[in-house]
Amino acid sequence: MSTNHSIGDRLKVRIERIVPRGLGIAFSDGLTVFVALAAEGDLVDVRLTEIKGKTAFAEIESVIEPSPDRVAPPCPYFGSCGGCDFQQMNYGAQLAAKVAMVRDCLHRIAKIEWTHEIPIIPSPLEFGYRLRAQWHVETASKKIGYYRRDSRDLVDIQKCLVLAPELNGELDALRRELPWDTFYSDKLQIDAALGSDASVSIYSSELAEVAGEIEIQAAGESFKLSAKSFFQGNRAMIDKLVETAIGDASGQRALDLYCGVGLFTLPLARRFDHVIGVEDSYDAVEFAKINSANAKLGNIEFRTESVRRFLSNVVESGLDFVLLDPPRAGTEKDTIMNLIRLKPKHVSYVACEPSVLARDLKRFVEGGYEIDSITALDMFPQTHHIETVVHLKRT
Repeated sequence: MSTNHSIGDRLKVRIERIVPRGLGIAFSDGLTVFVALAAEGDLVDVRLTEIKGKTAFAEIESVIEPSPDRVAPPCPYFGSCGGCDFQQMNYGAQLAAKVAMVRDCLHRIAKIEWTHEIPIIPSPLEFGYRLRAQWHVETASKKIGYYRRDSRDLVDIQKCLVLAPELNGELDALRRELPWDTFYSDKLQIDAALGSDASVSIYSSELAEVAGEIEIQAAGESFKLSAKSFFQGNRAMIDKLVETAIGDASGQRALDLYCGVGLFTLPLARRFDHVIGVEDSYDAVEFAKINSANAKLGNIEFRTESVRRFLSNVVESGLDFVLLDPPRAGTEKDTIMNLIRLKPKHVSYVACEPSVLARDLKRFVEGGYEIDSITALDMFPQTHHIETVVHLKRT
């Protein structure tokens, strides 16, 4: 079959399924074609935008025959804004695609054939769920919003449908009230976070104001934090995430790695005699200490250092439980290997990137662990991102 294609060529393809990164996969004329913003079963006319050997990437020019899963995206910025890439699918199809992406990474990257069910916990809120936002600003044009898909061009956003209404109100207020003509930089970034009482914390290195303190009630605890501190973004799913990650674990000694402001640390301290939380953000650890003191939990020790450094220096064993919640980019190989060296009885891995999760699971399995359960949680409706919790037990 011919593979003599050029960028800009048009093809008619049928989308076979949705694969990691949220792309539709199709096959035509000797090419494997990855199509953005597709739905499984779509027959589409696509334009090739990139070709690498027998692999191509494409954009949809028109939908010839829509998938039964295809719906009209409700957001006027969909397709240009880089934030959401699943609004073209009904919610059931989004959930199925996310489970399939987790399985694909396990099979392709980790060589793990998980024959059991991977349950997925849906979000009660499909829109209006986000407690956090990161807005980009262009001072000359007075634009504020998100980057255009696959670029650093800014899309000026009036209202974001996945944000909690209070954050949309803050976005509107910033557009009116920012001192546009006083910034040294022509581009800046603003982080926003919403408290349980509807108060909003704002942080930017370009703003003189100190990030305000907010409080969030979750998992039976109260957490003080600011827009500078990481916290889970889906207000309807935080309790389920903590419940799934900790399960019925209990014992003497536990570690909470990448502990942030203590979202998992505090509940763990009610189950274990002694808990160490490790986090390299000074601001987050200061909040974590305040949160543990307010909860009257005296059995927590916080370490302000990188997880990599902490694990490289730990020589003791006898850990009952380790909760590992790294950033999206994951953690280093030697960090995982040093954790395996400590031989904790039970590891709970919370991951927001299935490919990174699969890579590290392979290391755990080769290091003497077996997978006890895999659960997906839809913390990010309308996007291809998926949170996955894997419990591992030492064999």
